[in-house]
Amino acid sequence: MRPLSTRTAGFTDSVIRRMTRISNKYGAINLSQGFPDFDPPKEITDRLAEIAPRGPHQYAITWGAQNFREALAKKQSHFTGLDIDPDKNIVVTCGSTEAMMAAMMTVVNPGDKVAIFSPFYENYTADTILSGAEPIYIPLVPPAMAYSRACSRSEDSKQASISSRSIAAFSFDANLIENAFRQGAKALVLCNPSNPCGKVFSREELQTIADIIIRYDGYVITDEVYEHIVYAPHKHVYISTLPGMWERTISCSSLSKTYSITGWRLGYVIAPERIIDRVKKVHDFLTVGAAAPLMEAATVGLCFPDSYYEGLQAHYTHMKHLFCDGLRQFGLEFTDPEGAYYVMLDVSKYGVKDDLHFCEWLAEHVGVGAVPGSCFFKEDVHHLIRFHFAKRDETLQAALDRLSELDSKAKTYQCTEVNKI
Repeated sequence: MRPLSTRTAGFTDSVIRRMTRISNKYGAINLSQGFPDFDPPKEITDRLAEIAPRGPHQYAITWGAQNFREALAKKQSHFTGLDIDPDKNIVVTCGSTEAMMAAMMTVVNPGDKVAIFSPFYENYTADTILSGAEPIYIPLVPPAMAYSRACSRSEDSKQASISSRSIAAFSFDANLIENAFRQGAKALVLCNPSNPCGKVFSREELQTIADIIIRYDGYVITDEVYEHIVYAPHKHVYISTLPGMWERTISCSSLSKTYSITGWRLGYVIAPERIIDRVKKVHDFLTVGAAAPLMEAATVGLCFPDSYYEGLQAHYTHMKHLFCDGLRQFGLEFTDPEGAYYVMLDVSKYGVKDDLHFCEWLAEHVGVGAVPGSCFFKEDVHHLIRFHFAKRDETLQAALDRLSELDSKAKTYQCTEVNKI
């Protein structure tokens, strides 16, 4: 038979989703794939129950139901300060995954190049390759990790000063971004706040990126699904709001994380009319449209007051402290996130050479699911694994109880590794 596509020949399955299956296999607490185990806001699920008998059950307008787009435009105009038109600037998609794919196919041609920060969410490379483009990776340099043991929520001013200096974000070299565009990059993918590393890009960093984008007449494709999950004192800044960037930014996001409805697959693209007109066509031939009854129910959430987002931030801040404080008590080293809901744990002290094998061992013998960090890095990184903490207190505490035995149980893992040599 004739061979299958060479474009997809190098693809693997999603390692993130694979680790969910492995967690399920061993009955591990799944801190790998980033979905919560608590319910969405009651107002949204109540609305879904109301409309279930009567609909809508048929296709909505291809680029999204009118009332959904109007509510989304009002919400995002409020948070960005931009004047977003529901008819000219929005396409509703089947999750941010489709939003990113539609944005990529709108911007790039086969043979173009796309700059991607590393570590990255694994779909970005696939999106680039499926679009016929070539990825160029820009390393985000991890901060020193030894601080994590010392960084507690101490009220002591000296300790707070030490902590604030220690929690340095992943950093980047602007010259490498410029080099990527010198090599012909047409667009840059920006995940902010970042999955997996939890970096929140500062206004100054975003301005540096914007200056390069403008200088080389490029585009930015953003993934901002964690825009409302940011930890003080950090603030989320939309790069589309910087001078000269609205016309160059294709903003992708979703309702999945903000309203705890990851299974509803409701995402969107926001961009200038010139770009959105093209996104509409791509989206139409990719998926036709998002689910009509789910858009109707989720519109309630888009109309929530600011207090909802303040409560969301407080909730995630609590979960972050609960989980990270537990890891500190065990003397484990990890990155302390500025946004999103992930930590990257340093497992180098266990002699890990194969982080995928270690995560499989962790699920089976410790009973906690994690994602091997190597699936996020273009660089040769095998000493980091990713946990997420979007879970109920009792789930996080149960996971911590199991992780408290990691050091002692890891001795058997180390023996296994030694015997393999």
